[in-house]
Amino acid sequence: MHTQWINYRIPFTTLVSYIPVIATVVTCFFSVILARATLRYVEATDKGLALAREEFEREWSPELHIKLERVSPAEARIVVTNLAKTSVLLQMCQLKKLTHVVPSERWFLNDPLVGGMTWMQDISKRLLSTTDEDFEGPVAASMTFYASGRMYRTDWFRFHIQVREKRITRLDPSNIPARRVRVIERKGPERRSDLVQDLAADAAPNKQEAKPDSNFFVTGA
Repeated sequence: MHTQWINYRIPFTTLVSYIPVIATVVTCFFSVILARATLRYVEATDKGLALAREEFEREWSPELHIKLERVSPAEARIVVTNLAKTSVLLQMCQLKKLTHVVPSERWFLNDPLVGGMTWMQDISKRLLSTTDEDFEGPVAASMTFYASGRMYRTDWFRFHIQVREKRITRLDPSNIPARRVRVIERKGPERRSDLVQDLAADAAPNKQEAKPDSNFFVTGA
C-alpha cells in the first residue's frame, strides 16, 4: 500500500486548476483585512470630524453675558458682554419679574457688538418701572440679537433687587447654572418676529416672499 501511495502522482493539470481557487481564498482573506482596516479608519475619521465640529461650534457659536449694575441709588445700567468671536447685532432687551410670564419692559435696539467687547446702557427708569416703589425679589433680563443671519435669544439672567421708595438699595446677580444653546421650534406664522423689515419685497413685489427660518435659537446663560 505504501508503494502505491508513493507511486501516486497528482497530475499537473489538476495543480494548475487549483491555483485560481487558492488565489480566490487568499484574495478574500486580504479583502476582509482591508475592509476591517477601512472601517476602523472611517470610524476614527468620524470621531475626528465630530470633535472638530464641536470645537468649531464652541468657538464660534454666539454667547452673550448680561449683568445689571447698581451705579447709585437712583441709577442702574445693563452690561452686555460678547464672549464669542463672532459679532452680533443687538435687537431687543427685555426685563421682567420672575412672578410674571410676560416681560414688564422691552425696548428695541440696533447696536452692533463685536466679539470680546462690552455694550452698556442706562436702564434706571425701565428697571424701576418693572418693580414697585417698595420691592424686594428676583428680576430677570434677556437679550435678543442677530448672529450669522439667524436670530438668537439669551436665557433669562436673574438678579435680586431691593427697592425702597423708588431707590435701588441692592442689586445682586443670582447664581444659576449655565445652559448650552438649544433650539425652539416655531409652531405657526403668528409667532413670526417683527424685528426686521424686508426692504427688497417692496422693490420687487412680483417675487415670492421668502419664508422665515423655522428655527429659533437660544443661547445659554
